[in-house]
Amino acid sequence: MHHVSIRTANIHGAIAFYEKLGFTVSDRFTTGYTLACWMEGNLGRIEFIQIPQPKPAPDAFGDEHYVGYYHLSFDLTEITPNLPQWLESLQADFQLASQEKPDLFQPLKVLLEPTQQQIGNKVYEVAFIADRDGLPLEFIRLIAS
Repeated sequence: MHHVSIRTANIHGAIAFYEKLGFTVSDRFTTGYTLACWMEGNLGRIEFIQIPQPKPAPDAFGDEHYVGYYHLSFDLTEITPNLPQWLESLQADFQLASQEKPDLFQPLKVLLEPTQQQIGNKVYEVAFIADRDGLPLEFIRLIAS
């Protein structure tokens, strides 16, 4: 996959949020009338497009009848040996950032605390958070196969 594209209400806030996840801006550009960028990191490449006069995103995680984009999933198997500790560290980082720069950051919203899930013959640790625009992000780590 080349990249995933996300429309955002605030591109500067989205950049700040995803930088905390290890992404860095690789290219900045415009898409005719609005700001856009690509961010890259160990977890892949994401394009952000700032939307003028944005509407709130649907609740893809909480609305069981929602159809469409559900979430992005990032594999942390090679990045951390412990998903709960990784998430605690990320929460602390966002809490501090929200105190230092409240215009750019909010405390991290955890949608699902780390839990184990069996998929086929493999067991994963899985957690969900919401990004700055409320879009669900899954973090998954293989623990047994």
